[in-house]
Amino acid sequence: MKILVIADEESKYLWDFFEKSKVEGIDLIISCGDLDPRYLSFLVTLANVPVLYVHGNHDKKYAQVPPEGCTCIEDEIFVYQGVRILGLGGSMRYKPGPHQYTEREMKWRVRKLGFQLFKKRGFDILVAHSPAYQLNDGRDLPHQGFQVFRTLMEKYHPKYFLHGHVHMSYGRQHKRYDKYMDTHIINAFERCIIDTDDENPQEHIR
Repeated sequence: MKILVIADEESKYLWDFFEKSKVEGIDLIISCGDLDPRYLSFLVTLANVPVLYVHGNHDKKYAQVPPEGCTCIEDEIFVYQGVRILGLGGSMRYKPGPHQYTEREMKWRVRKLGFQLFKKRGFDILVAHSPAYQLNDGRDLPHQGFQVFRTLMEKYHPKYFLHGHVHMSYGRQHKRYDKYMDTHIINAFERCIIDTDDENPQEHIR
């Protein structure tokens, strides 16, 4: 299954210069947050494939203007074409506001997923806004990743962990691809495509 993964910055290639051929062969679109809700509504309409999303720390506006026709997968395991996709949006709490969590609060969100994780026998893809702690994250509090994401990868060995939040334009230290144990980690900044059947994602990620 080919998935278009997006986050943080709307792609002019897709939004300003959209052509149907640019999403040909795409089976699913996943947003890792901090995108204009109108952009997601545009993509679900023009691409004619499902769009799943989690919230970024700047997505307060989604409460008033939700992405039409798209599916929020926060705090659930969404199964699409047999692929189990777990959504945990938001960033580390650094000021008052929605979609921000302390490490303890994020751990509590994961704990409440216990029955779903048991029933679904784990998950294949973790979708978050923030990275995992010390895996392509920042050292400042707003961009620091969550330790519990590492715990999830260690326990359930998902094939992919998709995140945004740390823009690749910030500097060379923020990579498109990384790996932790059995999990391929993808920084979804702007856009990239993954294939769930790919045995060597590092060679083909674009």
